[in-house]
Amino acid sequence: MSAPETPLIIVGGDVITMNSSREVLVGGAVAIEAGRIAEVGSSSEILERWPHAKQISASGCVVTPGLINTHQHFTGDPLLKSCIPDQISSQEAIFNWAVPAHQAHTSADEELSAALCAAESALRGVTTVAEAGTVAHPHSVAQGISQIGIRAVLGIWGSDTPDLPLAGPVTEVVAQQCQLLRDFPQGGRIEGWVCLVGHDLASDELLCAASELAQDEGVGMTMHISPTPADSEIWLDRTGLLPLVHFEKLGILGRHLVLGHAVWLDSQEVEILLATETAVAFCPWAYLRLAQGTTQAGRHHEIWRQGGRVALGADAHNAGDNADMLRVAAVCAGLWRDQSMSPDSFGAHHAFELLTLGGADALGKEDQLGSIEVGKMADLVVFDARDVSWNPRGDLALQLIWGGVGHSVRDVFVGGQQIVRDFELTQLDLAELLAEAAARQKVLLERTGAQLAPPWPLIQAS
Repeated sequence: MSAPETPLIIVGGDVITMNSSREVLVGGAVAIEAGRIAEVGSSSEILERWPHAKQISASGCVVTPGLINTHQHFTGDPLLKSCIPDQISSQEAIFNWAVPAHQAHTSADEELSAALCAAESALRGVTTVAEAGTVAHPHSVAQGISQIGIRAVLGIWGSDTPDLPLAGPVTEVVAQQCQLLRDFPQGGRIEGWVCLVGHDLASDELLCAASELAQDEGVGMTMHISPTPADSEIWLDRTGLLPLVHFEKLGILGRHLVLGHAVWLDSQEVEILLATETAVAFCPWAYLRLAQGTTQAGRHHEIWRQGGRVALGADAHNAGDNADMLRVAAVCAGLWRDQSMSPDSFGAHHAFELLTLGGADALGKEDQLGSIEVGKMADLVVFDARDVSWNPRGDLALQLIWGGVGHSVRDVFVGGQQIVRDFELTQLDLAELLAEAAARQKVLLERTGAQLAPPWPLIQAS
């Protein structure tokens, strides 16, 4: 997907740069050329220096870096959005709903599911997403994402646990991961990553081989660990050690790795996480929705305060139910402020950092994404601040995080290409996508045998 040839200026908005000084340019402008940010500054000066550039007015708007979601499942669950009941355990939600859905997915389902999740992401200002696995048909998923135009790092789940769907011998799993990296090389809009299921579903041999592959290829790696106490208990039985203690002994931790969740860690594991600079994708809505105990055990605020690499994720639609990352950031800020009972321990401005700079760092893209600075990719979001949720105007960080403004995304640019214009996708008809998703959901539910059990009776009244 090539960047527009004609230089572009987004002019007249309040530009939240997220640069090292966190400057906000009131009535500023951003010049874009060849998919990158060419200049950031005053509107009058940039207009004078770029007289032949195409102009997009951001008057009355707020311009931010694209938001980054570091843990999202594109497949299986988006077609079952808000179908999985609250009155079941997280294990039941996963094994009675999510896993059957993944197994029942066709390649067409995966493409549609990915397009649906990517559309939701783009319309809420998310420009980069890290796929956390469960993909059986990665090329179909990539096709779905490409229809919208966001960035993604894409992984296919790896496991060598017998009888697990998509599992296989270590050599076979590693070969599959290698092929994915070849099919989606670094530098493209969609890049391949090494991805394991995690939990206790990989042998030491596979864990080491996957980590070695990621480091040799210079790519990221992600897997799940300890969203509940179960992983700690299983690893203690299996090795006599807590998960991260065992992983440290294997030598698989480090800056290349993003651990999904890491809710139930003890003090030794926190120290190991910090010492190895391993990143964590914190997905608070998932833990709250599935009652997994983040308010009891979560130490992510402590990890962040000690300089740990924490970013945010929306997780699966069997848990968070949507991909609005501003909503995720708000609940993160609320949890951490409440846990500390100290209002100055974490604020809205910190939460927005996690959504931008923190996400870029976790994905190893801090030199490319996360702020509006010269040389970085032109991934930008324009919020229409004329919306009632922005008025009367207050502090920008407070309004972004606490103000519920995700619906006010007017325009989105990825690498200078406009993928949302005036609240609508530029590359796909949303109405057609939603109609197809509704029809496919019905077929998928029938195929899995899942039964909706709403707590309120539905009475046909037409």
